Amino acid sequence: MTVEATSEASQTAVPAAPEHPATAAASRPAIPEPPAASPPRAVFTGNEKAYWRLMVRGAALQTVTLGLYRFWLMTDVRRFLWCNTAIDDDSFEYRGTALELLAGFLLAILLLLPFYAAYFLVTLSLGIMDAGATIIGFCLLAALGQAASYRARRYRLTRTIFRGLRLHQDGAAWAYAVRAILWWTAILLTLGLAYPFAQTSLERYKLRHTFYGDLQGTFEGSGASLFARGVGLWLLVMVPAFAGIAVSAKSIDWAALVVFAPKTPAEIAPWLESASPDYGNAVVYLMLAIGWSVLAACMLYPLFQKITLRWWLNGLRFGALTATSDLKAGPVYRAYFRFLMYGLAFTLIAGGFSALLAAVAGTALDKIDNATVSEVATAVLMLVGYVIAALAFSTIYQVTIKLALWRLGVTSVTLNGSAILDTVKASGQRSSSFGEGLADALNVGGI
Repeated sequence: MTVEATSEASQTAVPAAPEHPATAAASRPAIPEPPAASPPRAVFTGNEKAYWRLMVRGAALQTVTLGLYRFWLMTDVRRFLWCNTAIDDDSFEYRGTALELLAGFLLAILLLLPFYAAYFLVTLSLGIMDAGATIIGFCLLAALGQAASYRARRYRLTRTIFRGLRLHQDGAAWAYAVRAILWWTAILLTLGLAYPFAQTSLERYKLRHTFYGDLQGTFEGSGASLFARGVGLWLLVMVPAFAGIAVSAKSIDWAALVVFAPKTPAEIAPWLESASPDYGNAVVYLMLAIGWSVLAACMLYPLFQKITLRWWLNGLRFGALTATSDLKAGPVYRAYFRFLMYGLAFTLIAGGFSALLAAVAGTALDKIDNATVSEVATAVLMLVGYVIAALAFSTIYQVTIKLALWRLGVTSVTLNGSAILDTVKASGQRSSSFGEGLADALNVGGI
């Protein structure tokens, strides 16, 4: 046997050493892990053009039906908003009807008519004490309005369905009303500084009595955090007004103001001059300060809405389900700018049309010899013009601002812990539409 053959045989007989597992794992290509599923975001799929058509048709039918169609319009609006709002490809449903709203409204009117009649009789009989009766009546109506708004919310929740399960609300409407009246009193006494804490308290009451099936809601928003975000806006609005009032008050001789009170209209100007020789400048300072405050309030209101809406969304909880909002101020300001532009365009067009109509109507009325008929015709035309203008501005506002805020609020939300929605069981019953009708009758209703 040759040396080459022996060498070849030895190479064949010796097995290769096994590869170390760590080395083998390192040599294999890494298999990428699937990315973690991101938390779902709420979506809004509604088309603005469709909403324009809905609102314009509703405004026209309200004009023809003297406002009766508003119950059908409100039902259509809710169905549009609810069904176009979705979480994980599941949209909400609204199952209320216009006839329910109409029946609740008529029942509320039957309840309020005796109340108004009794209030009128009491005021008439008290004579000089009618101011006190007016305050008492206002407080009662305010409390009734708060209770009605709570019951109206209960109605809307029990007509809201998600994944086949009903939302609902328990709790006492009058307990909420007392809480709301006390907080609004505190808001008035503190010139608005108590508002963040009032909203926190009221939202916590509402949310802890709100359920999705058997899943209870809570509200984790902080009054202190809302106060910290909004106190700067309050200072920009209120401090100039306070400064103007202080400067004006300092320039007045209050003793002279009381002693030399005017007895006739002709004595008013000399009386003011004697009480404050520099009262003209004081009035200018006051008007400038108040004008600035009003302007600042108008300019900062969209920012205030953004702050409060984002704060509210971030505080929502249903068990382990939490909401996080990234709402920005820019889109909110754009919504208000669109409202101003649409409103200005309508004003110019309607103003031109009204001037032409007034000229034609004036020529026609001049040919009527009966003064009473002319006055009635003029009053009717003015009333019709007012109704059309009011409905037009309401329609523009509902589309450019209300719909925009709904869409912006919904699409800004990211949901964490949405898996808990799969474990919810059905619970809750339908509630009466009386609360919704009462809120509508008292003009404290909402979407």
